[in-house]
Parts: sequence; structure tokens; C-alpha cells
Amino acid sequence: MISGHAAPHATDGIWYASYPPDVVREIDPGRYRSLAHFFDDCVARFTDRVAFVSLGSEMKFATLGGKAHAFASYLQSVGVKPGDRVALMMPNTLAYPVTLFGTLLAGAIVVNVNPLYTVRELGHQLKDSGAQTVVVFENFAKTVQDAQPGTRVRNIVVTALGDLLGNALNLKGRAIDLILRHVKKQVPAYALPDAVRLPQALARGARRKFEPVRIGHGDIAFIQYTGGTTGVAKGAMLTHRNVIANLLQALAWAGGRLVEGEEIIVTPLPLYHIYSLTVNALAFFAIGARNVLIVNPRDIDGLMRALRHENFTAITALNTLYSALMDNEAFRARDFSSLKLAMAGGMATQRVIAERFRAMTGRTLVEGYGLTECSPLVAATPLDTHGRSDFDGTIGVPVPSTRVRLRREDGAWAHAGEAGELCVQGPQVMKGYWNRPEDTAQAIDANGWLATGDIGVMDARGIIRLIDRKKDMMIVSGFNVYPNEIEDVLAAHPKVRAVAAVGVPDPVTGERVKAFVVRRDDTLTVEELLKFARLHLTGYKVPAFVEFRDTLPLTSIGKVLRRELRESRDTGSKPQD
Repeated sequence: MISGHAAPHATDGIWYASYPPDVVREIDPGRYRSLAHFFDDCVARFTDRVAFVSLGSEMKFATLGGKAHAFASYLQSVGVKPGDRVALMMPNTLAYPVTLFGTLLAGAIVVNVNPLYTVRELGHQLKDSGAQTVVVFENFAKTVQDAQPGTRVRNIVVTALGDLLGNALNLKGRAIDLILRHVKKQVPAYALPDAVRLPQALARGARRKFEPVRIGHGDIAFIQYTGGTTGVAKGAMLTHRNVIANLLQALAWAGGRLVEGEEIIVTPLPLYHIYSLTVNALAFFAIGARNVLIVNPRDIDGLMRALRHENFTAITALNTLYSALMDNEAFRARDFSSLKLAMAGGMATQRVIAERFRAMTGRTLVEGYGLTECSPLVAATPLDTHGRSDFDGTIGVPVPSTRVRLRREDGAWAHAGEAGELCVQGPQVMKGYWNRPEDTAQAIDANGWLATGDIGVMDARGIIRLIDRKKDMMIVSGFNVYPNEIEDVLAAHPKVRAVAAVGVPDPVTGERVKAFVVRRDDTLTVEELLKFARLHLTGYKVPAFVEFRDTLPLTSIGKVLRRELRESRDTGSKPQD
């Protein structure tokens, strides 16, 4: 343990005292040789259990195993070799786990793609990764068509929402696809004459023998792109060992609170996102959970229909999605007695949201912290014997086998209670950025410490409080101002639905604070909101400008795009003295 001003040292393990007795300090990534070994082991252990559910249709572990091997065999038939990149561009449908695990079985590298990408964004990712194969949801096939010139893409597999929903005839799936294409007209016309439909690819793969390939811990499993909202997107190289370690770290953190073969996890966040990928698709897969896939989490009514007959025990979501769920009458009316874990991540969870959730469900929102470069889990709030924790605004303690230190601006390690940039060392830390050795050297030092770009404080118990992103910090009259603090205060006003804060250049103070606010009650005025802010914030933190909006710009998983707000900050602002 440390006390006073002693600097927390990487090997002290001061946070172990905060671990419940059933949480181990170290995990063993050697339990699985690769993610392919992991997949085959899970299929063998949970053969007859339901692995995934989509639109009311179930897919058992055994069925998934057969289809994933068929897809791996298809990839081999079109020349995909170990180390080749396969881009997956789809929402949460049954096609995702089939093609995900099939790609890993073939020894290829998964390149997860946000299906909402523009042609420019997709073109960059395809060119940068060198992907030669793309699996795309047909609603976004036109984007692939337009982005393909200048890339190395030569194999395209197109999948539809109705694929894999039923038996060989799949009447349900065909009906769904007909409605989407011809009634709702949600599938733009596209021309990919050489593309293969996913059912055809699986049939072709099933007719040939799959040739097992040698895959090891050091091989790359994923090129996961990050940083697209702050600059040129970079591909984090996550090895089989990185991802195996992180899913085992997640399970170790949960201790004995999750029961093998009994859990039902709701997956509203897209599986192409690293948080949902590792926690929902892999960690819960490891315990034989029933995974309820939500195609479109923004359709709250559709989400609730998917949950009508699901007595779920766990859910992962973001602050914004929890807020939307709690505004839904059907969600508020649910019986939450079976809920064990409600996990929040991807962005800071506001206290007002956590308190509303606790009052409504009797469960605490458990906040974790991670980043793509760490596969992603780094820290989480320890759980008590009932799977609960007290929401206190911290991100908890480092998960097993993880070391965290804080680096001050002068390069020295911070003391307990001192702010600094979080640096992480552990088996989940990425191999580096794809084809970017200079960026890799800037991010990871010679001792394996990854600089996260996040500012935090660690107390004498090893508990970490995240202050903010380094890049989002404002400096007002020489004082550091962190957007999360301002947003947390304003979000507590009963007439505020959502809020985001950014810095506005000022010739006198350097920067001033501007708040973008979505009202819950249209009677809210600027004066009323600022009066509330002054009660809880020191003068230089109180917004100098307030702009009311109908919505805030969000990423596909619900993160607020502060960059976009900064770029539009000169319009519609309301200056206050």
C-alpha cells in the first residue's frame, strides 16, 4: 500500500486490496492457443445451447460452429491465406458471428468496419488495411461499390438482414428482406456483379474440406481502427493473445457472479465496436450465454420488442442509450429482479443517469474504462458478492494482470492524488498501429507503457478517477477545465436531456466554455440553466455560451462528437456576461 506522497509503482499492486476475494490477481492467456482454439472449445462445451438470437430466431453453438467452419472453408476457396485481411461491414445480425469466427478460423485478420462510414472513410480503411475481402450488409453495398476503386478488394460477400433466420427455405428471412428492399426501400441500388451472397458462400464452403491452419498468440487477430473522430483513423493491431487476455480479464473481474450456461446478455451496441466485441461477443460466449442481438439500438421501440420474451441477466450500453431506455415506458415497466450486471462504457457515465437507473432497477450501473489499443478493458469498478457496486464517478481499479501509472506533463510519474496521463502495461496492450511505426513509438515506450491520452488521478487505494480526455481539456485564464465535469453538472438539471461542452477561443482568457444543450422541457431558459450552473461550478467553469439544439451529433455507438461541435461553435451561440 502507498500513503502520503509516495508514488504508486507499477509492481506495488496497491489496488489488489480493493479486489473481492474471488477475483484473481493474474490471468493466464495460455489457456487458449488462439481465438480459433477458444471458439472450438466453446462450441464443444455448449453444443446444444443457444448462442445468438436475432429477430426472434435462434442459432445454437453447434450450428454456429458448422457455419463458421463453412465460411472459413469458403475463404480458403477464394485464396484467403493466414494474415490476409477480411473486412466485416454489418450491424448486429447472425451473419456477424458466423463471418467473425470463420475469418479467425481461417487465420485471417478481421478488419471491423462501421457500416455507416462514408465512401471516403471506407476507402481509407480498405486501402490502409490492404483488405482483399469484404463482407457487407446489403444496405451499405453501394458504399463498397463506390469505395472499391483504388483498393485491393477482389472478393465481396453480400449479406442481408434475413440471412440465417430460419431453415433451408428461410421463409421468414426472405419475407423480411422483401419488405426492406421493396416496401421500406432501405436497400439502395448497387452494382457488384462479382459479389457472392452469404448463403451461397456458406453452401460452397460446406461442400469442401476445411484445412486447419497454424495460429499462435503473436498472430494478429484484429486490425481495429480508432481515432477517426480526432484525425486520420489508425489501425490498432490486436493479437490473439491480446484479445484472449482481455476476455479472460473481463471474466476474472466478474468473479463467480456469472453462472456458466445461465446468462442472457443483451447486445445493443454494435459488435464491430471493440467494447461490444470483447465483452458481448467473446467474454459472454466463453460462458455459454444466450446473446440477444439488437440490429438498431436507436430504434428503442424495436429494441423493446426484441426483449419482450427475454428475461435478461446482463446488458452493456452507453450513457446516452441508458438515458433513452429509461425514457421508454415499456422499459420502465419491466421486472428487473433477474438483472445481475448493467455495464456502462465507451464514454463517461453521468451521475444523474446512474442515479435514475439505480432508482428504477435496483441495480448500479457498473462503469468500466478501456480503449481500442487495450482490447479494450483496462479498469472497472469492483463488484460485491451480489454483482453490485456503488457508483461514485470513478472507473475503479485496474483489471487482473494490468498495471496503471500516471505521467505528469513534465514526464515524471505522478504521486497519489496527482493528475497525470494514464499509462497502461499488460497483456491486452496492442502490438502497435498497422503500418505506422512512428505512431506506435509515440504511443508505447520501450518498457511497454501505453500512453492513453486520458487524464486521471489515482488515490492511495489504487482507485482511479478519470478527469477527461487530454485533447478535450480547455484552458480558461490559465485554469484547466474538463468538459465531463461541466456536462455532469448541467445534466443534473431536471429540464436537461443531454449536454456537451467544448472550448471556444477567446482573445482574453484563451478559451471560454460553450455548452450545447438538448432540452427535456422547452421552458428551460439560458438564464435558468446558468443560475443552476453557478450553484455547482466555480466562475471560470460556468459556460459563457449556451446553444439549445434538438439533438447532439453522435457516433454510431452513441458517443458525442465534440469535434463536430467545436467546428460549428461559431453559429447560434448565446453569449452571457
